[in-house]
Amino acid sequence: MTVRGERRTVPLTPRSLPLTVGAVPFPAMTLSRDQALALVHEYTPSEPLRRHMYAVELAMRALAERYGENADDWGLVGLLHDFDYERFPNAQHSATDEHPAAGVRILAARGLPAAMQRAILGHATYTGVPRDSLMARALFAADELSGFLVACAMVRPNRSLAELEVPSVRKKLKDKAFARGVSREDVFLGAEELGVPLDELIGILIAALRPHERLLGLGAA
Repeated sequence: MTVRGERRTVPLTPRSLPLTVGAVPFPAMTLSRDQALALVHEYTPSEPLRRHMYAVELAMRALAERYGENADDWGLVGLLHDFDYERFPNAQHSATDEHPAAGVRILAARGLPAAMQRAILGHATYTGVPRDSLMARALFAADELSGFLVACAMVRPNRSLAELEVPSVRKKLKDKAFARGVSREDVFLGAEELGVPLDELIGILIAALRPHERLLGLGAA
């Protein structure tokens, strides 16, 4: 990829950019959703992962509205938080290389504001970046739980969120054999850090995702 300066094109790779939050080559500005979506499609070939990012975007917009924050900015953080996950896998959980550090370098070069960079870094606990903003805590709370809610819907007879209720989600959380890839510890910690009872958070996210089933690959075929 390239970032255009005033008169020349400078090639960039994730490792060629410093992982210094807020240090960007241009004044900070929020990407448009179209630009963010283009990055998601460029870097993420997997439709399930794209759908996960759509779900977290919807969850973040709902949480922003709850707290009176900027829903567009929060939604972008949700949409972009895993855009580099497939291109730069991080099995070793490096704090400075691969996902999400590689993605944040790319976003920083595009001018994404520092607070949004920090929120994305903070959703991966191994980066060591503290979740010191409401946006960051909301992203961490929405990430695993959004994925879990979609998993809950997919095993229902109608593959739908339409009749999914909080007690059913709670029951599934206790079933360690179900959706093993979802960290229960992160689900509970996310609600705790955000300062919202887990049942309330589950209800907020179900309501946010329910009208967008088709986008998330849910509902009857």
